[in-house]
Amino acid sequence: MEETLENPQMNTSPPIPETLSNSQEENTTEESKPLFDQNEIFKALEIVEKDSLAIAETYVSLFSSLRLILSEVTSSSVDHMRCFSDAAGRVQESALDAATKGNRYINSCLRLNEELKSIDSLALQLKILRKNVDTLDSAVTKLVRFP
Repeated sequence: MEETLENPQMNTSPPIPETLSNSQEENTTEESKPLFDQNEIFKALEIVEKDSLAIAETYVSLFSSLRLILSEVTSSSVDHMRCFSDAAGRVQESALDAATKGNRYINSCLRLNEELKSIDSLALQLKILRKNVDTLDSAVTKLVRFP
């Protein structure tokens, strides 16, 4: 095919036989169709066929490479999605665990707060008891020192 493209005027004029009768000359001039040599046509077809085969092989190789790369990318994407799913599942479990422990802590703090509210009255009772003990101690000390 390259040969034909490089020499575009090759085979454009029909071969003229040396001995033509007058009637044959009139027929060739009237038709004015170029006659191509069969060998040249076969060579051109052979070149086109070789080029077509080379292009087809290139496409096969290209599609094979694309299929392999697409398979690798898809496999990698599936792996990443599994990893993401596992990580998201672990984060969710950790968040639920932290929330549960946080709720327990809050409930413990509320119970402790309720218990500490009653401690004020207990402290007041202890002060009164201490005062009574001190009063009793003073009274006993006065009685024991009786001369």
